[in-house]
Amino acid sequence: MGNTDTKLNFRKAIVQLTSKSQPIDASDDAFWEQFWCEHNTPVQDVFALVPANEIRKVRDVMPTNLATLCYKATERMVRAVDNSCRTQGEQQTVLNCVRLLTRILPYVFEDVQWKDFFWSSLPSGSEKEETGSIPLAQSLLNAICDLLFCPDFTVIGYRKSGPEKAEELNSIDSCEYIWEAGVGFAQSPPRNGNMDSRRTELLKLLLTCFSETMYRPPTASDEPNRWIVHFTSADNRHALPLFTSLLNTVCAYDPVGIGVPYNHLLFTDTLEPLVEVCLQILIVTLDHDITSNGPAQSSAYIHDDSTIADNLFINYLSRIHRDDDFQFILKGVTRLLNNPLVQSYLPNSTKRLHCHQELLVFFWKICDYNKKFLYFVLKSSDVLDILVPILYHLNDSRADQSRVGLMHIGVFILLLLSGERNFGVRLNKPYTATVPMDIPVFTGTHADLLITVFHKIIATGHQRLQPLFDCLLTILVNVSPYLKTLSMVASIKLLHLLEAFSTPWFLYSAPSNHHLVFFLLEIFNNIIQYQFDGNSNLVYTIIRKRQVFHALANLPTDAAGIARCLSNRKGGSSGGGGGRMGGSSQGAVSSKSFAGHDDDAADYQQRKAALTASGTGSGSVGGDENEEDRISTRTARLGLREQDSASERDDGSRIGDEDARSDIVEESMEGSRPAQEAEPGTLQATLLDTPNLAQITERESAHPSDLASPSSPDLPAGGQEKLALSDEEEPEGTKKSGTTESSSPSKTPSPLKRSVAQRGSLRVTPAPAQHGTQVKQWQPTPEWVQSWRSKLPLQTIMRLLQVLVPQVEKICIDKGLTDESEILKFLQHGTLVGLLPVPHPILIRKYQANGGTTAWFRTYMWGVIYLRNVDPAVWYDTEVKLFEIQRV
Repeated sequence: MGNTDTKLNFRKAIVQLTSKSQPIDASDDAFWEQFWCEHNTPVQDVFALVPANEIRKVRDVMPTNLATLCYKATERMVRAVDNSCRTQGEQQTVLNCVRLLTRILPYVFEDVQWKDFFWSSLPSGSEKEETGSIPLAQSLLNAICDLLFCPDFTVIGYRKSGPEKAEELNSIDSCEYIWEAGVGFAQSPPRNGNMDSRRTELLKLLLTCFSETMYRPPTASDEPNRWIVHFTSADNRHALPLFTSLLNTVCAYDPVGIGVPYNHLLFTDTLEPLVEVCLQILIVTLDHDITSNGPAQSSAYIHDDSTIADNLFINYLSRIHRDDDFQFILKGVTRLLNNPLVQSYLPNSTKRLHCHQELLVFFWKICDYNKKFLYFVLKSSDVLDILVPILYHLNDSRADQSRVGLMHIGVFILLLLSGERNFGVRLNKPYTATVPMDIPVFTGTHADLLITVFHKIIATGHQRLQPLFDCLLTILVNVSPYLKTLSMVASIKLLHLLEAFSTPWFLYSAPSNHHLVFFLLEIFNNIIQYQFDGNSNLVYTIIRKRQVFHALANLPTDAAGIARCLSNRKGGSSGGGGGRMGGSSQGAVSSKSFAGHDDDAADYQQRKAALTASGTGSGSVGGDENEEDRISTRTARLGLREQDSASERDDGSRIGDEDARSDIVEESMEGSRPAQEAEPGTLQATLLDTPNLAQITERESAHPSDLASPSSPDLPAGGQEKLALSDEEEPEGTKKSGTTESSSPSKTPSPLKRSVAQRGSLRVTPAPAQHGTQVKQWQPTPEWVQSWRSKLPLQTIMRLLQVLVPQVEKICIDKGLTDESEILKFLQHGTLVGLLPVPHPILIRKYQANGGTTAWFRTYMWGVIYLRNVDPAVWYDTEVKLFEIQRV
């Protein structure tokens, strides 16, 4: 193609940078022009011709040459802007400079000694005297922004074409050249694939400039990134049209188009790479802590006006208010989020997008900064178009350790939404399965889908999801007062969780495991008190599993009883202190069903499974060996239906319909595939610890008038307190036993510690010893157990059992019932009005912005950007410090 000679010259010039004994003179134009003139070297070739080791060698051995190269490339771009980049030769030179700088910049950021290089001024001896006072970085950013609105280069020119008629780029009104119709702009300019590609390359360079954040340790990631500060400030005259162009390009994108099958295989889509980089630029620039002065206060970080005013992108986003604009943004985000879920009869006939992680971060940012948008989303059932893809990704990623960040962002968004009453109300809309998911088939609402997926995550997810259990249950607590009808499947799943979490040895194995039981009891109380009428399935399941609640009420609090529970776990023996756990008692409510002869065997199976699980878990806290064994033991320990149905089939006194229902419960949706573990060798970026639930939520009453009233007797205030213990509020027994926040597996000592936090969960693992020192093993004390057992909110459920169990048994005996549908019919028409304790006030735990989640999001976001940019692999193999890159 005649390009071989120019590539050879280009390669020789690169070699000369390191081989010459003297620095090459900045005025030797003939030498420097070889890098960007007279050739068209694609970006992949630039990356191949400029190897990493040579860039580092120039930087360390001949720093003057690298400095001159950066100066010269920037200066060449500035000159092109001054000439309005009119000719084809000029445009090609700009692209060559862009590709070269994209390749070099990460290696400049890598070295701390070069930290201020771009913020020094251009040497005054250069041809552009007047740019001497402006830092190099600002010259580069200004040039990139000008070039993004350059007629006939990156935007369609509206004036007469031809070099002599071109507008002066320095004086152009870029608001006339916004890239796409949408927010604040009505007309959609004609599409041009070449212009899409050039915009993409310029934005990639912009993203590379912003990536300086990646080369700081997590503790320093709060420091303002000067590149982003300048780009989002009033000093950037294109800030508004750029923000609008990025936003509209993302939200107007329709990957399916007119829907011709396989069109993405026939034509190159130049728009997809552009949309992806626009989305990445948006989420990076909206990272609000960038402009705050000093590190964020993790305990009480709030968006103060000075933070937002400095960042025009946040300012513009927070000021969008028209319903049409909200609808445009929401439709765009849901269209792209639902793209991977689209089903078609022709395999692979529609384009699949992979930017769902960036989309979720973007959705999070909009909801966080624009509360009007959040309320707009919740105003209609459109919020369910956000919910379903999130649940799909959560369910699909639960076994894949490389996607643990995706699990977190999905759960954080649901936590944010669940703080609003409307979200709980919307969940009552019936769910029609449109996408195959590896969950039991059910007929019901979106609430049933939510509970079923959460149960699947807790029961079969990998160990690194343990810190999310609190959040998952908090979401269910928040929505529970509004759930009108739970299906039988969802009801059974909720009771399964209570069974697993209320096993005595599990409760006594870690200082915060009992929080999970408090959450579950609060869910049941909310539904019984506020939605009793439509929830006969749940009431029936509670009656069938009443033994679980009796066992909870009779938990042993004496030292001997506690020791016996813990030794049962170690020795695998059945039975256990005070009230045998009805681990698998599935007694349907007939007169003969109070104690099934298979219960002990099933109970023993469950304990044995728990024993195996804790055995495998203790070997390595974060390791992934034996993961399948662990998942299966964990499933067994949750007492899932395979085990239960076996004990039911053997017992003739069970309700005949039970077997059929077991089959329905565990039959997965047609066409679904099980969640897959990560392929060996998959790259993943490490994350910061999951912020503590007490840090990220604040409790408030759903009825403001109740704020002054004292807590009602059936749900003591103390019981509520236990649910959101902050670091200082851990019960006495914990401190007595010598556990400090740092050694407790449930605590996150610092939002910036880069490890996987272990929270006590179904598989209890001892905290790892730190550098050979022996961590003192936590021991439960009778005082500690008593401090929370006495506050278990069991009154409402016990009263329900006290009233309904005798009535149901009487019906069974009188009518000789063996069919549960008759019992459900009776419960549907029953009432507990006047029989239950006074309804407790509804407490919502709302997400609260704080430094911990801000730091977490920043690390996650840059990790995603690092891993998603593979062609070219801009940051691959550079020494990033914000996170570590590991192979699964």
